[in-house]
Amino acid sequence: MTPSSSGQRGLPETLPDPLPIDVVDNHVHLDITREGDEPFDVAEAIARARAVGVTRLVQVGCDLDGIRFTMKAIEVHDELVGGIALHPNEVPRLAAAGRLEDAYAEVEASAAHDRIRVIGETGLDYFRTGPEGVAVQQDGFRWHIDLAKRLGKALQIHDREAHDDVLRILSEEGAPEHTVLHCFSGDLAMARECVDRGYYLSFAGTVTFKSARNLRDALTAVPLDRILVETDAPYLAPTPHRGATNASYLVPVTIRAMAGVLNLDVPTLCRAVSENSERVYGPWGSTRPTTGA
Repeated sequence: MTPSSSGQRGLPETLPDPLPIDVVDNHVHLDITREGDEPFDVAEAIARARAVGVTRLVQVGCDLDGIRFTMKAIEVHDELVGGIALHPNEVPRLAAAGRLEDAYAEVEASAAHDRIRVIGETGLDYFRTGPEGVAVQQDGFRWHIDLAKRLGKALQIHDREAHDDVLRILSEEGAPEHTVLHCFSGDLAMARECVDRGYYLSFAGTVTFKSARNLRDALTAVPLDRILVETDAPYLAPTPHRGATNASYLVPVTIRAMAGVLNLDVPTLCRAVSENSERVYGPWGSTRPTTGA
């Protein structure tokens, strides 16, 4: 299958070689289109991913429109399970507009669906939200942690320039059994701390960037049974496609780079990613259990 790159910024003309064992894209935004791009057809995006061995995706909606998109998509596409939350940058905006409590109510009602397996992405982002939004952002993080625990769902965390506060709040609130640091951006010491706490670390295309030695060092500290992989598409395409629109069919590029860092054969890493994903989210074909696997 040869995708057309027209309408998408810099996507490669051909698909990567398929992976030897099917894996999961742990975090993708099929509802988000980068400025200047045409929207992906969801069925086509899934088909391209499947062609290279990325057979299951976690579709993440992180504002009210994205949540509504996610609820519809998981009903139509068996390859998808959903994650929903109010992004940490969205929480202060909704609070300022007087709409936060209504938005929380919608998240909680939607999260009861059996194919919503994730509360997230939630967390802290001190890059785009200034000091005036920190308190409400932290309150929002605590609210989502509580929701994940009450519903028995996995938690996916967004952490941008807020490492210490993310770890502190998780410690204060008590993390859910299945807690994932989405698009892990910490250093070796933080990776070790997360592993000690039993968290899962999900690596995106950033781990392939020439400048990201800290992420590759962090990856080496993560046991095989705690590693996940993601795109965060349409963002963070891996090298050599950095700057392009990302898509789930580029996961094999990241997987092969990670296997090289870990000095593992690719099938071993694929098998671990697949098993870890189903341990965290449950099987794609049935209701995720509300108690830990």
